[in-house]
Amino acid sequence: MQFENDIKAVDALHQLYKDIKAEIGKVVIGQDEVVKSVLISIFSNGHCLLVGVPGLAKTLLVQTVSNVLDLNFNRIQFTPDLMPSDIIGAEILGEDRNFKFIPGPIFSNIILADEINRTPPKTQAALLEAMQEKAVTAAGQRHILPNPFFVLATQNPIEQEGTYPLPEAQLDRFMFHVQLGYPSFEEELTIVKNTTSNQEVQLKKIINAQQIQYFQKLVRNIPIADNVVEYAVKLASKTRPQTAHATTEVNKYISWGAGPRASQFLVIAAKCHAAISGKYSPDIEDVQAVAEAILRHRIVRNYRAEAEGLSMEQIIKNLF
Repeated sequence: MQFENDIKAVDALHQLYKDIKAEIGKVVIGQDEVVKSVLISIFSNGHCLLVGVPGLAKTLLVQTVSNVLDLNFNRIQFTPDLMPSDIIGAEILGEDRNFKFIPGPIFSNIILADEINRTPPKTQAALLEAMQEKAVTAAGQRHILPNPFFVLATQNPIEQEGTYPLPEAQLDRFMFHVQLGYPSFEEELTIVKNTTSNQEVQLKKIINAQQIQYFQKLVRNIPIADNVVEYAVKLASKTRPQTAHATTEVNKYISWGAGPRASQFLVIAAKCHAAISGKYSPDIEDVQAVAEAILRHRIVRNYRAEAEGLSMEQIIKNLF
């Protein structure tokens, strides 16, 4: 893709975002903020964790996004007996008596890791390497994953029996932690009407892998004012108890704060949020717009916060 300058390219990204959202909206009713977060993750080259009860169209959303973006898509259903080789692939003895590597389902552009907390740590760790390194190691050989590579993991917050909670180090790899809520009454009416008839929706492919890589580089090129970077870094450092910028509330209710990766993600996501909103440089409002989904899974509340019913969202909003 070629544009005269970065301003024209940002205008194109703004228009593309509106087109992609409209196309996804033909199938996924409501969930606007969720769709926005998923698309920001993709254009920022990050990963996304979706948390919601069953039946909120998490799988449908990912399939629809991969169709509209013209990307390869694989769904991995995580279970307690899933092994790392079931995800990354394995070496088998071929007919020519030589070992050859058979790639697993992770060799795709978009991976839906369904109920990621249902599999043991060994298998979770295999996915962790892929997310961070964009490559996997099998039998001592390193295999590069396709580009772009994007993991969308889902978790069910209700059933915790027989699950393996993701360790903090793995949660930190996800750019966003997005909570899915129930649809409104009007949205649910539309969903039921659309899904209980023979209506078939034909989706247009709006953008391909090569164009996504172009826009991922463009997002990083977007200029950002020093005061906005300082605001993002200060916001992350405010969450760390007993440090210079920590607030009284943080010292009282938080056990662990967000690490430096939060500051990086706040800046890159703010750049992307500004671009899809039609702005050429992010401001403090853009940082605040993405802060909740970035900080939510990086802060650990203590027993006092839980006892007093203080939610993570309230704590984050009080930092603005």
